[in-house]
Amino acid sequence: MIEDEKNGFCEEKKFNVFFRNHSTLLFNYLFYKCGNTDLAKDLVQDSFFKFWQNCSKILPTKAKSYLFTIATNLFLNAYAKSNVILNYKNTIKKDFTNESPEFILEEKEFESKLQKAISNLTEPQRVAFLMHRIDGKKYKEIAELLGISVKAVEKRIHNALINLRKNIDEI
Repeated sequence: MIEDEKNGFCEEKKFNVFFRNHSTLLFNYLFYKCGNTDLAKDLVQDSFFKFWQNCSKILPTKAKSYLFTIATNLFLNAYAKSNVILNYKNTIKKDFTNESPEFILEEKEFESKLQKAISNLTEPQRVAFLMHRIDGKKYKEIAELLGISVKAVEKRIHNALINLRKNIDEI
């Protein structure tokens, strides 16, 4: 049994490398699902803790999938009885601007419409759309992370775009 533990991710060095390679990706995935930075950080920590507890049972080829399955289950448990609305935050803060006040007002109104439209998407659409548009993930990568087919990813993103176009007037 001691030999089995040293073969997989039970070695601290291997686990640390795996953690460094996947923690940011897992955080982004969870943040897009829940829209809460603190909750996403907690779920990442809990996911890696459960991963560590089961390190001797994990095949290296299935490790990433196993980690994301753990994270998804933890998220679903945390939000079993509530609806999740993603508050999309603009990460770039402007200290100054050369634009006119009318342009700034229109930009804020558009940002508000965009946030509302994104939050009105279904969770599967929102997750696939943000992973593709914000993270720059390819359809195949999204399909692997979510455990669905590439066609399902295409359909989710297509439907998300249709819904966004309906909800945002006069782009």
